[in-house]
Amino acid sequence: MTRGFFISFEGSEGCGKSTQIQRLAARLGGLGKSVLLTREPGGTEIGEQLRELLQFSKAGHAMCAETELLLFTASRAQLVREKVLPALAAGTIVLADRFLDSTTVYQGVARRLDPAQVRAINRFAVGDCLPAVTFILDLDPTAARTRLTSRAGAPDRMENQPAAFYDAVRAGYLALVSEQDARFRLLDAARTADEIEAAIWQEIQPRLA
Repeated sequence: MTRGFFISFEGSEGCGKSTQIQRLAARLGGLGKSVLLTREPGGTEIGEQLRELLQFSKAGHAMCAETELLLFTASRAQLVREKVLPALAAGTIVLADRFLDSTTVYQGVARRLDPAQVRAINRFAVGDCLPAVTFILDLDPTAARTRLTSRAGAPDRMENQPAAFYDAVRAGYLALVSEQDARFRLLDAARTADEIEAAIWQEIQPRLA
């Protein structure tokens, strides 16, 4: 059986990741492809409980950066082994709303934790399971904040970080791209959703063959 294909989407809050994941999933489904959508934190029963603690629980507001790092990666470790690896083995295309690069940037850069330790913990959590392609949707933090304020409902703990935090997040993602890892694809998230979708499809379609 053909092994599946793993695609992750990264970027700051409000960059449009979820919209593009849904659009790509619809295109792939229209071609008869088996698709699994995952999100972080979450995606498993354990992960969803960790998501509640990390993003919505009052107890989370007292969380230190080290605890945040370990809880995000704990959710990811469960997701990889319970969902991602079995799906890939079955030939499914996995579309991930965040993966290990979020931890590299949010905790390693914006929270200023030791990058070497973050890399080691990331690797322990995912093993050899890495995306074949990672789309990074880049958006000016001010524009991202405007998008967030237009959403219904109160912001969660991560969305409610100060402006300087998201300046650091953006810089962290751009630094990843500057390392010229072959799996990263930088997209201008200020473009229309249709334009971004077309750019993603242009990258993915040839790989389906």
